[in-house]
Amino acid sequence: MTLGFNRQILENLRIWKTSPNRKPLVLRGARQVGKTTVIKKFAEEFDSFIYLNLEIASDRKLFENELDVHQLFQMICLEKNISPKGQILLFIDEIQNSPNAVMQMRYFYEDFPELFVISAGSLLEIMMDMHKISFPVGRVEYRYLFPMTFEEFLEAMEETMSLEYFRQTPPPSFAHKKLMELFRLYTFIGGMPEAVSRYKETKDFVQVASVYESLFSSFKDDVTKYAKNANETNIIRHVIETAPFEAAKRITFEKFGNSGYKSKEIGNALRILEHAMILYLRYPVTSFSLPFLPDLKLKPYLQFLDSGLLNHALGITSYFFKNDSLSELYNGKLAELIVGQELLAKSCLKLEKPVFWVREKKQSNAELDFLTIKDGNVIPVEVKSGKTGTLRSLHSYIENSNTQFAIRLYSGEYSVEHAVTPVQKKEYILINLPLYLASRIEDFVIST
Repeated sequence: MTLGFNRQILENLRIWKTSPNRKPLVLRGARQVGKTTVIKKFAEEFDSFIYLNLEIASDRKLFENELDVHQLFQMICLEKNISPKGQILLFIDEIQNSPNAVMQMRYFYEDFPELFVISAGSLLEIMMDMHKISFPVGRVEYRYLFPMTFEEFLEAMEETMSLEYFRQTPPPSFAHKKLMELFRLYTFIGGMPEAVSRYKETKDFVQVASVYESLFSSFKDDVTKYAKNANETNIIRHVIETAPFEAAKRITFEKFGNSGYKSKEIGNALRILEHAMILYLRYPVTSFSLPFLPDLKLKPYLQFLDSGLLNHALGITSYFFKNDSLSELYNGKLAELIVGQELLAKSCLKLEKPVFWVREKKQSNAELDFLTIKDGNVIPVEVKSGKTGTLRSLHSYIENSNTQFAIRLYSGEYSVEHAVTPVQKKEYILINLPLYLASRIEDFVIST
């Protein structure tokens, strides 16, 4: 019996395995996005697998002896009563709990290159900052794991034909209605593996809610691991509890979540939670050409970890049974948030927060949802939760840039039109894509 769902990162891990320049790998991701499950599934492709969890004292103690990596490995095998052979994968989970284990990653790379080593942790940056430790520069490589994408969701739900049509460029029009229904379901359930698994087993939103209640509680319980004192604990707890109500918006730090906290206090709490990968601050750019430099003086957009977790925190999951469209929920912002979630998970090689553009002038404000980059070309992206809506900000960007293509993500079907901006009459190609194709934007730019 295989373990867990098939995740797209597995293909990248296979490339890492065969690379002649392989380094010990550090897998980053929020709590419960499936890091441990992914590595245990990957371990099925090795002859021998050794698992250590450094939240367990006996496993952590293995790294407290001053041994070289070969002696350390022998001690691990002795303690675990394992006689490894062939290709061996050593997985060090929750590595942030042992500064010694972090430092040993260097020596695994230098002195034991034939051993396959992967480490993971949910609070890496926070705990390492507290202990004043860091991974040895140039001796490890990183991968990132996010909540499940829509494509992964389709495979997990065994929607075989829908997945096949989703992967076509473009999907056939007769599949649109079913794919939109499944995308709506995905938006409500979210991409946290346990929630997806529970829904697949029970088809019961109440069961999914219990998963998210437990998960949300665990995030809040972790506050004591993030905070330096009681006051910081209270501030971080406040931010966790109120962030869902501020998600999918541009935020102000001062008095965040109707609090009396100062900008510096909230900013510190938000950065801590961003390090934990529970949320992301996406700052805007104001230029029209590469390279894009986010303007940290302007208000950032708050991207929450997962749409399902957000829906549970807001108490709107029951609306799945009341509304056919995403446009009536959360002032239409839920569509923008799920698109951001899809774009964020597009690459496992680095943490690449999606960029958005703003122009802030008196009587002439504009805000474009996303800018995506393909082969050095900037592609503006506008998100519409329904089938209609003006493209004022998109046109403003096009008229001031050199772009020839633009994307509208909406609830309608795929189409391509030769469009003209209303003021300067600038011609451009508008690619209309259903929301469920957000992760495949680049495929359609190439094919057009």
